Amino acid sequence: MFSGLYVAMVTPFREDGSLHEEKLRELVRFHIEAGTDGLVPCGTTGENPAMRGWDEHFRVIEIVAEEARGALGVVAGAGTNSTEQTIANVKRLGEMSGVDGALVITPYYNKPTPDGLVAHFRAVARASRLPLVLYNVPSRTGVNLLPETIVRLADEERIVAVKEASGSIEQASWIVRDCGERVTVLSGEDPLIFPTLCVGGVGVISVLGNVVPKDVLAMIDAYRRGALDEARAWHLKLLPLAKALFLETNPVPVKEALNMLGFEVGRVRLPLAPMRPENLEKLRQVLRDYSLLRGQAVLPSGQKPTR
Repeated sequence: MFSGLYVAMVTPFREDGSLHEEKLRELVRFHIEAGTDGLVPCGTTGENPAMRGWDEHFRVIEIVAEEARGALGVVAGAGTNSTEQTIANVKRLGEMSGVDGALVITPYYNKPTPDGLVAHFRAVARASRLPLVLYNVPSRTGVNLLPETIVRLADEERIVAVKEASGSIEQASWIVRDCGERVTVLSGEDPLIFPTLCVGGVGVISVLGNVVPKDVLAMIDAYRRGALDEARAWHLKLLPLAKALFLETNPVPVKEALNMLGFEVGRVRLPLAPMRPENLEKLRQVLRDYSLLRGQAVLPSGQKPTR
């Protein structure tokens, strides 16, 4: 159901830290023009932990869905560490026009057992009108959604995919092997998009796609056409940029990169802080090496990387 390039959107802020609604609409239009398959507002990259309440959270989603107007998919962040609040969120999303699915993270801080995770996701799925993408990112939540746990959830009608960000290709492989098409795998790690496709994943929810959506799309397209050498070349070209976007905590580097490229998305909200000067210069150099600071925001679609 959800495949290809879904971009984990940044949330643009004004100098005073308030939501920059027009800039958010511009970002959506940028992705429509780039051919991005879908957008994921209000995830980690969108700074959902720092939102000024649920009204602002859902206002971001409303703007993205309005501007997308069916031109690309919208899977909105809905998960919390409370089952009741997560259910309330997915119900609210189900009432919104233009939202195609909900991204539901494993409950953080609580550290539920596998039985707790199964009970949580079942309760959310059975309350939702929308398809759900489970989000496994143990480095942030303190709990790993294991393949055997996902297998227990695979027959839930609303659970259609998992954003797999454990960093383990083996784990992604077991999900593909044991769940098949019942629960598809989307990479949650930009350096692992190509390897994830190779073991049976169907796409990515990407930070990198904020900066070079056409190039990520070119890699996925090459893989789908069976042009594995071309896809691998894109993978190797993209690798330094993907790594640089995590020099510090996401989304600090990607917002800095977008600002360098003229998108003017503003700074991150506290408790995240601006990049340290030495890391900022490293990021700037990677953008130069990628030829992104020579007056172009993205490379032309289909341009082959130099090996």
